[in-house]
Order: sequence, then C-alpha cells, then structure tokens
Amino acid sequence: MQPSDSQPRFNFAGHRAIVTGGCRGIGRAIADALADAGAEVDVFDVDEPRSGDEFPHRFVRVSVTDPAAVAQAVAGLPTPASLLVNNAGITRDRSIMKMSDPDWASVLGVNLTGAFNMMRAVAPPMTAAGFGRIVNITSINGLRGKFGQANYAAAKAGLIGLTKTAAREFGKKGVTVNAVAPGMVMTDMAKVLPAEILKRAVDEAALAELAHPEDISSAVLFLLSNAARAITGEVLRVDAGQYI
Repeated sequence: MQPSDSQPRFNFAGHRAIVTGGCRGIGRAIADALADAGAEVDVFDVDEPRSGDEFPHRFVRVSVTDPAAVAQAVAGLPTPASLLVNNAGITRDRSIMKMSDPDWASVLGVNLTGAFNMMRAVAPPMTAAGFGRIVNITSINGLRGKFGQANYAAAKAGLIGLTKTAAREFGKKGVTVNAVAPGMVMTDMAKVLPAEILKRAVDEAALAELAHPEDISSAVLFLLSNAARAITGEVLRVDAGQYI
C-alpha cells in the first residue's frame, strides 16, 4: 500500500494555515495536504518555489529567525491564521569538537528560535479568537541524540520543551500545541543519500519501510483537526519504529 492510499480525510475549510519551510520536502507535503483538505495555506520560506513548479499556495518570503519580519508577515495575512505548522529547519552536522560557532547558532536560530518567533506572533490572534492549533516538527534525534548533530538534537529537544510550555500557557485559551517527531523520511533529499546511511536507518527501524512525507503530513493533519481536540503537549513519533 502506498502512502497516498491511506490518507485520512479532514475538513479545514474556513481555516488559514501557515506552514514554515513549506516549499519542498515534508513541509510541501503538509502544505499540499492542508490545501487538499480545504485550508487556505500560506507558506513562509526563505527559498522560493522551484522554477516551473506548480505551486498553489500563497508564498511569503520571510526568515523565521527575524522576529520583526515574522511579526510583519503574520500581521499582513489576509485573515488571521488558526493553524500553524513549524516545519522550517536546517542541519549543519559536525562533531562537537569540530563544530563552529556559526554552525551551532544557525541551527538553533532556525530550528528553535524560529519556531518561538512564529508561535509568539500567532498566539495573540489565536487566543483572542479562542481557537488555534499548532504543530511543531521535531525529530527522534531530539529525543535520543545523534552523533554529529549536537546542534540539531539540542534544537529539536528544545522544541519539545517549548511545545509543552506553550501547551500549558495557551490551553485554557483554546489553543493546542503538539509536536511530530519524524525519523528518517524518504524525501527527495533522503533518496540520494549514500546507501549505507539509508541501510542503517532501515536496519534500526521496526517496520520494513521507512516513513514517507505523506506519513508525516497525515500525523500533522490529525493533530490540527478536531479529532485531536483533547490532545496537547504531546510528541507523536512517526519513524517506522526507529526510536524503539
């Protein structure tokens, strides 16, 4: 069975969603799934859609590391966003002893501070409306650590703490905040990785096939939907059993 054969059906008509880093990979799969479910989707990204790519979403060029730019972009939406997916992320892999200050700071800036900037910007209209759904894309490496990814693992672990804190702060005001933790996902970038890296991921997984972007988007849409209205502060692993 292909991932597309098992896509759940949700209805987000009347909702505006922001997806950061939504031009490609997991973010694009999430943006497309939200649009297919009826949401108006705004993609916040520093990279423009690929030339010739049929891109049906509203694109906003913004760096999530710039709090003023984030605030301006959120304030400039046609209608307030009720859904936010913090997906933007980068890697700068090095062992701790070889990691430079810029490598550390840039990954923390995009993966953790960027999510904080976005949440701080959307929280006032969401809480004022008494409704909002936020999903942060973390990683199983934020739960277990990973050689050569001190910056990435630290940022993703911090994102889990941020998720739980925001869930506490916003819950009584009608806003849920959850996280999805992928393992290795078979994006276009992953498919061209060296065979030995993919083999290690497959070998540590409990299932025979690694996750696809659509598996992540299905989990995200569930947490954004009313089916998950009583779930907040949770981390949902979608990793084909790599973590266990």
